[in-house]
Amino acid sequence: MKPIIIPIISLFASSMMLSSCSSSVKDLNISKINESISIVEVNKPSKYILLPIQEDAQESKVKLMTGSKADTEMDVRIANNRIDYYVPFALTANNTNKVEIKNPSLNSILFDSIKVSDSFDAQNRERFRPLYHHTPLYGWMNDANGLVYKDGEYHLYFQYNPYGSMWGNMHWGHSVSKDLVNWEHLPAAIERDTLGHIFSGSSVVDFNNSANYGDNTIVSFYTSASDKNGQIQCMAYSKDNGNTFTKYEKNPILTSELKDFRDPKVFWYAPQNKWIMIVSADKEMRFYQSKDLKQWDYMSAFGKGYGALPSQFECPDMVELPVDGNPDKKKWALIVNINPGGLFGGSATQYFVGDFDGEKFICNTEPNEVKWLDWGKDHYATVTFSNTSDRVIAVPWMSNWQYCQIVPTKQFRSANALPRELTMYSQDNNVFLAANPVAETLKLRKETKSFNNIDLSKDYVIESMLDDNQGAYEIEMSITSLRPDYDLTLQLTNSLGEYVDITLDSENNKIIMDRSKSGIVDFGADSKPHEIENHDNRKTNSINYINDFALGTWAPLANNEKSHKLRIFVDRCSVEIFLDNGKVVMTNLVFPNEWYNTLKLINKKGKVNVDELNIYKLSL
Repeated sequence: MKPIIIPIISLFASSMMLSSCSSSVKDLNISKINESISIVEVNKPSKYILLPIQEDAQESKVKLMTGSKADTEMDVRIANNRIDYYVPFALTANNTNKVEIKNPSLNSILFDSIKVSDSFDAQNRERFRPLYHHTPLYGWMNDANGLVYKDGEYHLYFQYNPYGSMWGNMHWGHSVSKDLVNWEHLPAAIERDTLGHIFSGSSVVDFNNSANYGDNTIVSFYTSASDKNGQIQCMAYSKDNGNTFTKYEKNPILTSELKDFRDPKVFWYAPQNKWIMIVSADKEMRFYQSKDLKQWDYMSAFGKGYGALPSQFECPDMVELPVDGNPDKKKWALIVNINPGGLFGGSATQYFVGDFDGEKFICNTEPNEVKWLDWGKDHYATVTFSNTSDRVIAVPWMSNWQYCQIVPTKQFRSANALPRELTMYSQDNNVFLAANPVAETLKLRKETKSFNNIDLSKDYVIESMLDDNQGAYEIEMSITSLRPDYDLTLQLTNSLGEYVDITLDSENNKIIMDRSKSGIVDFGADSKPHEIENHDNRKTNSINYINDFALGTWAPLANNEKSHKLRIFVDRCSVEIFLDNGKVVMTNLVFPNEWYNTLKLINKKGKVNVDELNIYKLSL
């Protein structure tokens, strides 16, 4: 993704340390009200205060004081003795703005480094920022939410903290695209308010004016979360094609006695002319119905005792698809994101295939059967776009709650995995989902190296795969086994000896991705065990980060298959594998100190032939 560059103008600051009850910086007055509260007053109209951030500092409460009841405190890790980066705190157009800061440290360097500006430098300086995956312009991102297509644009909303690159201050960030690969950053669409954080949810195009806001209005549903109100379901609507939203004056629209009750997914159920809402409710999903999108009635629940256990259900989605492309044979897939409970620890996405009668979901498999949508470590909070007709397009968050807040980036944290188109297929008297990169990714291909009929009777090495590839390329490969047992490894490596191994092991019927030697893998390893905040304010122990990250993930291969097709997408900090038309998918982060620019094909046993190998340089 091409970064947006907002050039900095000359900053006004020649700052002074706060040494008495009040202090003055050019265009700023800083008054210390008491030991825990300071007031920053901006005398000259400006767009931003630039706040210095220190990620290991305790959170301060920062609030723009307009006198409105809607004024909301934001949690900001104000720098205490080190500045990691700056974030912009937006001001109003008034001649005077006052910002209240609670609980700043007595040793804080805030008062020596705070700045005012009419712009914020968002130029990308991050080594590990992907070139063709969606990321926030700056700050923290987790779950995609509210995905909707309208009038030629895909709206990607996402959990967003504009005041730091760690979780907090949940807003709905907003990006739009016409092709699912080029994204334009827009201002946050729904901001944290006095009801709480704006957690995940969904959006629909109200084609029949059910909510009485006008035909084809975008209506969005989200969870407001706070200690005071708990987790409650709310609604907002947009009259300008999803750019700005008005919150429903009678929010909340749905409450529960449960502590964990969030992430509403809403869709139209045509056979009964009604709207359906699925809400994650602790370790199950609850189904509700409505005619007007405002009044919701409970129908049923599903999930207790199903799938990977024990696990917290989150971010539901449900889609109906033809099996093997047969329009007369359709099934429903209920997508359930879980944390913890993933096969390799932490976060993951599972799904259930079954039938839905407009009231209840009936799973077609036994409760203990688990189907994974992705077999990697970094695939979570997967949800789909609404209003895309027959296409079912899913977008995952590409990280894991075990280490997402300490990965080695600062300007931003987290990316979305490639958008995937979901289909449904039958195999061995069972029904599964396949996920493939959307066809639009083909336009990323800019340069090609091709090889044919490679006999792997010995190792085969391709050095300098593509000149100046900047760590962004796709490998497309077709292989045929001439003997039933083989063990083929594709090794992506660099001159530093860092590597990722992708192994097809026919004897054990597995495909394995090993990133234990992939580059930077020990972030957080020397830290003592401590608690970090999950996205719903629950505390979770994060212990021994190196073992959480430096590992291999695996997935089953189809028994007795003698040929396979692989698509491997590499983009600076990630490797995504799509095997056999998306029947197996694996998504993992990597942080190499130098881009992988050599491909080694290592055949440890058996006889294997590479029928075709294409390496594509990718860029927007």
